[in-house]
Amino acid sequence: MTTTTPRIDDDPRTIASTLGPELAANAARHDADSSFVAESFELLRDHGLLALAVPTELGGHGATLREIAAVQQELARHCASTALASAMHQHVTAFTAWRYRRDLAGAEATLRRVADDGIVLVSTGGADLTQPKGLAVRDETETGWRVSGRKAFASQSPVGTVLSTMFPYDRPDGGRGVLNMAVPVSSPGVTVLDDWDSLGMRGTGSNTVVLDDVLVPDERVLADRPHGVIDPPLQVIMSIAMPIIAAVYLGAATAAYEAAVLSVAGSSDPITQRQVGAMAHRLRIAQWALDGAGEAIGDDPPPSVEAVLAAMAAKREIALAAVEVCDIAMEVAGGRAFLKGSPIERAYRDVRAAKFHPFSPEITLVHAGRHALGVPVDDILAAVDRP
Repeated sequence: MTTTTPRIDDDPRTIASTLGPELAANAARHDADSSFVAESFELLRDHGLLALAVPTELGGHGATLREIAAVQQELARHCASTALASAMHQHVTAFTAWRYRRDLAGAEATLRRVADDGIVLVSTGGADLTQPKGLAVRDETETGWRVSGRKAFASQSPVGTVLSTMFPYDRPDGGRGVLNMAVPVSSPGVTVLDDWDSLGMRGTGSNTVVLDDVLVPDERVLADRPHGVIDPPLQVIMSIAMPIIAAVYLGAATAAYEAAVLSVAGSSDPITQRQVGAMAHRLRIAQWALDGAGEAIGDDPPPSVEAVLAAMAAKREIALAAVEVCDIAMEVAGGRAFLKGSPIERAYRDVRAAKFHPFSPEITLVHAGRHALGVPVDDILAAVDRP
């Protein structure tokens, strides 16, 4: 299939829409064999969408958080795996742009490489967050750190260039800390496994990455954070990442809705009409939640519990709405939607993954409730794990 070639100066959402038919054509094949959406990812790179969050003065589109979310939502209407995999790159790039605006070390060089060389940034934060896996040990002879561990759910790892990852370490005072690091995937001791075989989002290439005694020089250590808490830098990361990720699931659910409506166009059956109305209702409310979170968070958010609350509220609403919409879409379209290859069947499976991104829907409520009651929330993930 060929598509009209977008211009690099086109509106990014227009580019995403124009590439949509080709992304959709690739989606079913990669879903069927659980292979990475490599061709679709190259399309995003070729048309500048991997530089979506890079400031214009560094060669990117300079997209705001809300604009990035809108592009990922549009991509997901055609291929949710492409949208989710690239969302993991987008939110790391967006946070790097946040760091660049504050003249923090390494940010400008990374952003220029995203724009000029098309490098792909891989986040391992979804499985790490406040209590990352593995261990970092100081290596004074090399003025750096030796890190070892397994990082699960590393989306787009088959084409990743740099891991944005975290490792705990033992502080001299006996406490625990967390180091945020940028680790090239080509580093000796880094192995990307081929182990992604899941119910949904099967084309994301979310493999496990194994790090075995990998040397990380001091200049690649970006932050030294407390262990077990959502500190201010992590508040910013979550506020930026979650709207971008949640938008993907809203786009996937919208695709299921559109396919279901098309299958019963003009129906005079009142039950069908009600079901279509229920889907439209849930999607509208979910869109309002995403838009409201974007407004509350802003384009350059300072560290804030309130921003995290807004991001998580939207993510929870979208996660629940997406599952309900896809359930109803399956009923509306009938047995043919149950068959492999149906876009409704694929979306039905894909949207289930929304609940596994932190916070889960239930932890989101605990987090909001603790905050409303004046109970500290920075240790929420450790708190809910206590027996």
